[in-house]
Amino acid sequence: MKKSLRNYIRLLRPRQWIKNLAIFASITFTGQLFNEIALPKVIFGFVVFCGISSAIYVINDIFDIKKDRLHPFKRFRPLANGDIPIQIGILIAVGLTFLSVLWSYFIDPAFFLITLIYLFLQLSYSMILKNIAVIDILALAGGYILRVYAGEIMSGYHISVWLLLTTISLSLFLAIGKRRNELTLISQYTSAQIAATRKSLSHYSERLLDVYASIFATSTFISYALFAFFENSRNTSSFTNPLLLPEYLPDYLSDRKWLMVTIIPVVYGLMRYLQDIYEKHEGESPEKVLLSDKPLLSTVIIWVLLVLFIIYFIGV
Repeated sequence: MKKSLRNYIRLLRPRQWIKNLAIFASITFTGQLFNEIALPKVIFGFVVFCGISSAIYVINDIFDIKKDRLHPFKRFRPLANGDIPIQIGILIAVGLTFLSVLWSYFIDPAFFLITLIYLFLQLSYSMILKNIAVIDILALAGGYILRVYAGEIMSGYHISVWLLLTTISLSLFLAIGKRRNELTLISQYTSAQIAATRKSLSHYSERLLDVYASIFATSTFISYALFAFFENSRNTSSFTNPLLLPEYLPDYLSDRKWLMVTIIPVVYGLMRYLQDIYEKHEGESPEKVLLSDKPLLSTVIIWVLLVLFIIYFIGV
């Protein structure tokens, strides 16, 4: 019974829900995380995207079942390994998709539309786009970006253009890291075996993906640094702490661009992730790397705490 339940949990991949936290970007960086009206809506949006994400992963596993059986790690997935019948997988995918889309319809018309766009993009990726070099990376990155837009729609607040560019650059960086690690894992395969496992990989070389990774790691750093420098509005949060009210701080403290402090963990995080890709040959699953690499996870937690402290207690 426990093994069966574990297989169903593995099929839904709840670990992947970490990616859906991008929905909270707009409400967090605009100082409205504790807004009693906006926060519940964003949480609802997060739940919908978790449901639709799990449905997409199941659908992707169904489409890729034969190719996954050739993969060194994916062959252990519940559908590829035969732990769960394909018919059950189809029922789960259809049920989750229907319920998630239906809930998004009743939440907000604009959110319903972006949910459909996300669903269409992911289905297109599963069926067609993942086999087209470069387009497959753009499609992967598009999923992250749509999550951020979904958060903007649900909250009604918009992030700065520099943070949006950071999101785009980081999304591309993570997608390229995923492809780079997949290529490393099957580097001993013949060209025919690589094409059989994933067609787009046969059109990439390690050198090309290294250049791509370098470009978007750099653009992520630059975009975030510019965001931290130009984001100089004062605290607008509805949440206040009586011990650290921004108006009581000296001007020389409250007027500084404190978000620039958060550049330090961002730089370390990028360097650590590159180390995971090139030295540890990880990166195929960004959320797995995050949860298994304690220094990287600690860095992300420190970055989150710094951002929250600066925005909600000091003012940026």
